[in-house]
Amino acid sequence: MMRKKLSKIAGVTLIEILIGIVISVVMMAAMFTSYNVVNNSYSQVTDRAKISSQGRDVIGMMMRDIRNAGYKYYGDNVKTNNQHAPIIITKSSNFNNDCDKIDIVYGDVDYNKNKTPKYVYQRYKITYHCEKSKLPNKNAKPLPGGKQPPIDAFAIYKTKVIWDKTANNWKNPETDGVDATYKKQLIADYIEDLVFIPIDEEGKIINPPPTPTNATKSKLYKIKTIDIALTVRSTKNFFRNIKARFQETLNDQTRKKVKTDRYLRESIVVTAHARNLGMQ
Repeated sequence: MMRKKLSKIAGVTLIEILIGIVISVVMMAAMFTSYNVVNNSYSQVTDRAKISSQGRDVIGMMMRDIRNAGYKYYGDNVKTNNQHAPIIITKSSNFNNDCDKIDIVYGDVDYNKNKTPKYVYQRYKITYHCEKSKLPNKNAKPLPGGKQPPIDAFAIYKTKVIWDKTANNWKNPETDGVDATYKKQLIADYIEDLVFIPIDEEGKIINPPPTPTNATKSKLYKIKTIDIALTVRSTKNFFRNIKARFQETLNDQTRKKVKTDRYLRESIVVTAHARNLGMQ
Protein backbone atom coordinates (compact mmCIF):
# COMPACT_ATOMS: atom_id res chain seq x y z
CA MET A 1 0.00 0.00 0.00
CA MET A 2 2.86 2.35 0.92
CA ARG A 3 4.70 1.51 -2.34
CA LYS A 4 1.58 2.41 -4.31
CA LYS A 5 1.31 5.86 -2.72
CA LEU A 6 4.94 6.72 -3.32
CA SER A 7 4.66 5.91 -7.01
CA LYS A 8 1.86 8.46 -7.39
CA ILE A 9 3.87 11.45 -5.99
CA ALA A 10 4.60 14.02 -8.78
CA GLY A 11 8.12 15.50 -9.20
CA VAL A 12 10.47 17.21 -11.66
CA THR A 13 13.44 15.82 -13.41
CA LEU A 14 16.95 17.27 -13.45
CA ILE A 15 16.46 18.38 -17.04
CA GLU A 16 13.34 20.34 -16.11
CA ILE A 17 15.20 22.05 -13.25
CA LEU A 18 18.04 23.04 -15.61
CA ILE A 19 15.55 24.41 -18.15
CA GLY A 20 13.90 26.46 -15.41
CA ILE A 21 17.25 27.86 -14.29
CA VAL A 22 18.16 28.80 -17.88
CA ILE A 23 14.83 30.57 -18.39
CA SER A 24 15.24 32.44 -15.09
CA VAL A 25 18.77 33.53 -16.04
CA VAL A 26 17.58 34.76 -19.45
CA MET A 27 14.74 36.72 -17.86
CA MET A 28 17.05 38.28 -15.25
CA ALA A 29 19.59 39.21 -17.94
CA ALA A 30 16.84 40.86 -20.00
CA MET A 31 15.59 42.75 -16.93
CA PHE A 32 19.14 43.88 -16.04
CA THR A 33 19.78 45.03 -19.61
CA SER A 34 16.54 47.01 -19.65
CA TYR A 35 17.35 48.56 -16.27
CA ASN A 36 20.88 49.43 -17.42
CA VAL A 37 19.58 51.13 -20.59
CA VAL A 38 16.97 53.12 -18.64
CA ASN A 39 19.50 54.05 -15.95
CA ASN A 40 22.07 55.22 -18.53
CA SER A 41 19.43 57.26 -20.33
CA TYR A 42 18.35 58.83 -17.05
CA SER A 43 21.97 59.63 -16.14
CA GLN A 44 22.54 61.26 -19.53
CA VAL A 45 19.40 63.38 -19.19
CA THR A 46 20.44 64.37 -15.66
CA ASP A 47 24.00 65.25 -16.75
CA ARG A 48 22.70 67.32 -19.65
CA ALA A 49 20.32 69.15 -17.32
CA LYS A 50 23.14 69.86 -14.85
CA ILE A 51 25.36 71.27 -17.61
CA SER A 52 22.56 73.48 -18.91
CA SER A 53 21.60 74.63 -15.39
CA GLN A 54 25.17 75.56 -14.44
CA GLY A 55 25.72 77.46 -17.67
CA ARG A 56 22.47 79.39 -17.41
CA ASP A 57 23.09 80.30 -13.77
CA VAL A 58 26.47 81.82 -14.69
CA ILE A 59 25.03 83.62 -17.71
CA GLY A 60 22.18 85.01 -15.61
CA MET A 61 24.65 86.41 -13.09
CA MET A 62 26.69 88.09 -15.84
CA MET A 63 23.61 89.58 -17.49
CA ARG A 64 22.48 91.22 -14.23
CA ASP A 65 25.90 92.79 -13.74
CA ILE A 66 26.14 94.00 -17.35
CA ARG A 67 22.76 95.72 -16.99
CA ASN A 68 24.26 97.72 -14.10
CA ALA A 69 27.31 98.84 -16.10
CA GLY A 70 27.61 102.64 -16.11
CA TYR A 71 24.78 103.16 -13.61
CA LYS A 72 25.03 106.24 -11.38
CA TYR A 73 22.71 107.66 -8.74
CA TYR A 74 21.43 111.20 -9.20
CA GLY A 75 23.88 113.43 -7.36
CA ASP A 76 26.79 110.98 -7.65
CA ASN A 77 29.89 113.06 -6.91
CA VAL A 78 32.58 110.44 -7.43
CA LYS A 79 35.16 111.90 -9.82
CA THR A 80 35.33 109.77 -12.96
CA ASN A 81 38.53 108.80 -14.75
CA ASN A 82 39.66 106.18 -17.29
CA GLN A 83 39.56 103.44 -14.67
CA HIS A 84 35.79 103.91 -14.44
CA ALA A 85 35.04 102.84 -18.01
CA PRO A 86 31.68 101.03 -17.66
CA ILE A 87 32.62 97.96 -19.71
CA ILE A 88 36.09 96.81 -20.68
CA ILE A 89 36.42 93.53 -22.58
CA THR A 90 39.83 91.93 -22.85
CA LYS A 91 39.91 89.36 -25.63
CA SER A 92 41.82 86.13 -25.11
CA SER A 93 45.26 86.06 -26.72
CA ASN A 94 45.77 82.31 -26.24
CA PHE A 95 42.60 80.20 -26.33
CA ASN A 96 44.38 77.26 -24.70
CA ASN A 97 45.36 79.27 -21.62
CA ASP A 98 42.47 81.68 -20.99
CA CYS A 99 39.08 83.03 -22.10
CA ASP A 100 37.76 86.55 -22.59
CA LYS A 101 37.67 88.84 -19.56
CA ILE A 102 35.14 91.55 -18.72
CA ASP A 103 35.31 94.45 -16.22
CA ILE A 104 32.01 96.08 -15.24
CA VAL A 105 31.90 99.40 -13.34
CA TYR A 106 28.80 100.95 -11.75
CA GLY A 107 27.83 103.39 -9.03
CA ASP A 108 26.16 102.74 -5.69
CA VAL A 109 25.36 104.67 -2.52
CA ASP A 110 25.67 104.06 1.23
CA TYR A 111 22.93 105.67 3.32
CA ASN A 112 23.14 106.38 7.03
CA LYS A 113 20.69 108.87 8.52
CA ASN A 114 22.91 109.33 11.57
CA LYS A 115 25.91 110.53 9.58
CA THR A 116 26.73 113.70 7.69
CA PRO A 117 26.48 113.47 4.76
CA LYS A 118 23.74 110.86 4.89
CA TYR A 119 24.49 109.69 1.35
CA VAL A 120 28.01 108.49 0.46
CA TYR A 121 28.41 107.59 -3.19
CA GLN A 122 30.60 104.65 -4.17
CA ARG A 123 31.98 103.08 -7.31
CA TYR A 124 32.34 99.31 -7.74
CA LYS A 125 34.06 97.12 -10.31
CA ILE A 126 33.11 93.51 -11.03
CA THR A 127 35.43 91.27 -13.02
CA TYR A 128 34.81 87.90 -14.64
CA HIS A 129 37.85 86.00 -15.87
CA CYS A 130 39.02 82.44 -16.58
CA GLU A 131 41.90 80.40 -15.23
CA LYS A 132 42.94 76.85 -15.95
CA SER A 133 40.95 74.48 -13.77
CA LYS A 134 42.66 73.06 -10.71
CA LEU A 135 40.41 70.00 -10.45
CA PRO A 136 42.37 66.71 -10.69
CA ASN A 137 41.77 64.48 -13.70
CA LYS A 138 41.22 61.10 -12.04
CA ASN A 139 41.25 59.30 -15.40
CA ALA A 140 44.67 60.60 -16.43
CA LYS A 141 48.05 59.03 -15.77
CA PRO A 142 49.52 60.40 -12.51
CA LEU A 143 52.40 62.85 -12.71
CA PRO A 144 55.78 62.08 -11.14
CA GLY A 145 55.15 62.08 -7.42
CA GLY A 146 51.69 60.56 -7.77
CA LYS A 147 49.75 63.81 -8.21
CA GLN A 148 46.93 63.80 -10.76
CA PRO A 149 47.15 66.40 -13.57
CA PRO A 150 44.31 68.95 -13.78
CA ILE A 151 41.39 68.47 -16.14
CA ASP A 152 41.58 70.11 -19.56
CA ALA A 153 39.10 72.90 -18.85
CA PHE A 154 38.77 76.38 -17.38
CA ALA A 155 37.27 77.77 -14.19
CA ILE A 156 35.44 81.13 -14.05
CA TYR A 157 36.19 83.52 -11.20
CA LYS A 158 34.38 86.66 -10.10
CA THR A 159 35.90 89.61 -8.20
CA LYS A 160 34.31 92.75 -6.76
CA VAL A 161 36.32 95.81 -5.64
CA ILE A 162 35.49 99.34 -4.45
CA TRP A 163 37.02 102.63 -5.57
CA ASP A 164 39.29 104.48 -3.15
CA LYS A 165 38.34 108.15 -3.61
CA THR A 166 41.37 109.32 -1.65
CA ALA A 167 44.07 107.21 -3.31
CA ASN A 168 42.33 107.25 -6.72
CA ASN A 169 42.68 103.51 -7.14
CA TRP A 170 40.76 100.30 -6.63
CA LYS A 171 41.04 98.96 -3.10
CA ASN A 172 42.25 95.50 -2.17
CA PRO A 173 39.09 93.54 -1.22
CA GLU A 174 41.04 91.59 1.40
CA THR A 175 41.92 94.73 3.37
CA ASP A 176 39.27 97.33 2.48
CA GLY A 177 36.94 96.40 5.37
CA VAL A 178 33.89 96.48 3.07
CA ASP A 179 31.42 93.59 3.33
CA ALA A 180 30.14 94.05 -0.23
CA THR A 181 33.52 93.36 -1.87
CA TYR A 182 35.41 90.09 -2.25
CA LYS A 183 38.55 88.65 -3.76
CA LYS A 184 38.24 86.26 -6.68
CA GLN A 185 35.58 83.64 -6.06
CA LEU A 186 35.14 80.44 -8.04
CA ILE A 187 31.69 80.46 -9.62
CA ALA A 188 31.94 77.69 -12.26
CA ASP A 189 34.24 74.89 -13.36
CA TYR A 190 34.37 72.55 -16.37
CA ILE A 191 34.29 75.55 -18.71
CA GLU A 192 35.53 75.16 -22.29
CA ASP A 193 35.33 78.80 -23.40
CA LEU A 194 33.85 82.19 -22.53
CA VAL A 195 33.38 84.88 -25.19
CA PHE A 196 32.22 88.52 -24.93
CA ILE A 197 31.39 90.58 -28.04
CA PRO A 198 30.34 94.26 -27.76
CA ILE A 199 27.64 95.49 -30.16
CA ASP A 200 26.94 99.17 -30.94
CA GLU A 201 23.64 101.03 -31.49
CA GLU A 202 23.64 100.01 -35.17
CA GLY A 203 23.94 96.33 -34.33
CA LYS A 204 27.57 96.17 -35.48
CA ILE A 205 30.40 94.43 -33.68
CA ILE A 206 32.87 96.86 -32.10
CA ASN A 207 36.30 95.53 -32.97
CA PRO A 208 38.53 95.86 -31.09
CA PRO A 209 36.40 96.22 -27.95
CA PRO A 210 36.65 99.87 -26.84
CA THR A 211 38.93 101.08 -24.07
CA PRO A 212 39.64 104.68 -22.97
CA THR A 213 42.84 104.73 -25.05
CA ASN A 214 42.46 102.47 -28.10
CA ALA A 215 41.23 103.10 -31.67
CA THR A 216 37.55 102.53 -30.80
CA LYS A 217 37.49 104.68 -27.64
CA SER A 218 34.70 106.83 -29.10
CA LYS A 219 32.44 103.77 -28.85
CA LEU A 220 33.09 103.26 -25.13
CA TYR A 221 29.67 104.64 -24.13
CA LYS A 222 27.92 103.42 -27.28
CA ILE A 223 27.87 99.74 -26.38
CA LYS A 224 24.23 98.69 -26.49
CA THR A 225 24.50 94.94 -26.01
CA ILE A 226 27.05 92.28 -25.17
CA ASP A 227 26.83 88.90 -26.88
CA ILE A 228 27.95 86.19 -24.44
CA ALA A 229 28.89 82.65 -25.46
CA LEU A 230 29.62 80.14 -22.71
CA THR A 231 30.65 76.54 -23.42
CA VAL A 232 30.37 74.02 -20.57
CA ARG A 233 31.42 70.37 -20.64
CA SER A 234 30.22 67.36 -18.73
CA THR A 235 32.02 66.38 -15.54
CA LYS A 236 32.40 62.76 -16.64
CA ASN A 237 32.34 60.72 -19.84
CA PHE A 238 28.96 61.09 -21.53
CA PHE A 239 29.15 59.27 -24.87
CA ARG A 240 29.98 55.59 -25.33
CA ASN A 241 32.61 56.04 -28.01
CA ILE A 242 35.73 58.17 -28.21
CA LYS A 243 35.78 60.31 -31.33
CA ALA A 244 36.57 63.83 -32.54
CA ARG A 245 34.10 66.33 -31.09
CA PHE A 246 33.82 69.95 -32.15
CA GLN A 247 33.67 72.88 -29.76
CA GLU A 248 31.78 75.66 -31.50
CA THR A 249 32.46 79.34 -30.86
CA LEU A 250 30.93 82.75 -31.55
CA ASN A 251 32.03 84.86 -34.52
CA ASP A 252 35.66 83.68 -34.38
CA GLN A 253 36.56 80.47 -36.18
CA THR A 254 40.11 80.59 -34.83
CA ARG A 255 38.66 79.66 -31.43
CA LYS A 256 37.01 76.54 -32.78
CA LYS A 257 38.53 73.41 -31.23
CA VAL A 258 38.41 69.71 -31.98
CA LYS A 259 38.90 67.32 -29.06
CA THR A 260 38.90 63.54 -29.14
CA ASP A 261 37.06 62.30 -26.07
CA ARG A 262 33.67 61.21 -24.70
CA TYR A 263 32.54 64.47 -23.08
CA LEU A 264 29.31 66.32 -23.80
CA ARG A 265 29.63 70.05 -24.53
CA GLU A 266 26.86 72.62 -24.54
CA SER A 267 27.19 76.20 -25.75
CA ILE A 268 24.84 78.87 -24.42
CA VAL A 269 24.61 82.13 -26.39
CA VAL A 270 22.67 85.14 -25.06
CA THR A 271 22.53 88.89 -25.54
CA ALA A 272 22.87 91.12 -22.47
CA HIS A 273 21.60 94.71 -22.73
CA ALA A 274 23.87 97.43 -21.32
CA ARG A 275 20.87 99.62 -20.63
CA ASN A 276 22.68 102.32 -18.60
CA LEU A 277 25.32 103.16 -21.19
CA GLY A 278 24.75 106.23 -23.32
CA MET A 279 22.92 108.01 -20.48
CA GLN A 280 25.99 109.83 -19.15
